[in-house]
Amino acid sequence: MNWTLEVIVVPVSDVERAKGFYADQLGFAVDHDTRIGDGARLVQLTPPGSGCSIVIGEGVVPPMAPGSIDGLQLVVPDIHAAHAQLRDAGVEVSEVQVLGEDPNPDPDGDPLDNVGFVFFRDPDGNGWAVQQISARAREVA
Repeated sequence: MNWTLEVIVVPVSDVERAKGFYADQLGFAVDHDTRIGDGARLVQLTPPGSGCSIVIGEGVVPPMAPGSIDGLQLVVPDIHAAHAQLRDAGVEVSEVQVLGEDPNPDPDGDPLDNVGFVFFRDPDGNGWAVQQISARAREVA
């Protein structure tokens, strides 16, 4: 039996501002934006190529302090391209960092595979990491 992680709730203080950040700056697809009633709204967004979405909202999501999530992680095939895309979209992003040593180094591969990261926060302070794993791009191709 497969158990797939499909949705992660990200607590935000301003749904419209967060939707703009994730959709307009990060390029997440807006899957739906539903108003359920007064003070109740649910917005689901999905990163390009991802099988897991995030949900932001008000009045229908579990009560969590805005900005209280840290350690959400995205994976990309090219950390330098991801860094440039984030920077060009106006996202305050860390420089590329190397964390640890690649447990399975490929002598012909990119030395940043598995260990190259950048970090950023959404407008509420929820923390994201972006990791380079170029093998994922080869698996999909």
